[in-house]
Amino acid sequence: MGDLEIRAAVAEDIPAIVGMLADDPLGAQRESPDDLSPYLTALERLTADPNQRLVVAVRKGRVVGTLQLTIIPGLSRRGSTRSVIEGVRVHADERGSGLGTRFIEWAIEESRREDCQLVQLTSDSTRTDAHRFYERLGFVASHVGFKLQL
Repeated sequence: MGDLEIRAAVAEDIPAIVGMLADDPLGAQRESPDDLSPYLTALERLTADPNQRLVVAVRKGRVVGTLQLTIIPGLSRRGSTRSVIEGVRVHADERGSGLGTRFIEWAIEESRREDCQLVQLTSDSTRTDAHRFYERLGFVASHVGFKLQL
């Protein structure tokens, strides 16, 4: 994994990121690689927010993964700070290579640097392989999540 670079995403990475977001049955229904303008607008908002990290994993000049890490200061848990890992994607031809593990380890270490006491994430209930992956890394399915589509 020594040839892997994890860095902040830039506008030139958006086509590759959106391609990975759309490359599964769930993403194919909700992503739109034909129009990148909303993604570029979102990148501007993310870049302007110091509590957001949209990163890519790059191997040999090619974007092979992405994730978003959000730092959330809070009052609960005695005023603790937590992080949320979101939008984790690994390019299809990199799955099983250890990249996902390396990526999540990076997010956990970044959370420690930000003095977070908790790292949390959600995963669609249909993604059973992802659930096994996160459990193998020490995450516990301790809560039930709810969403309201607006």
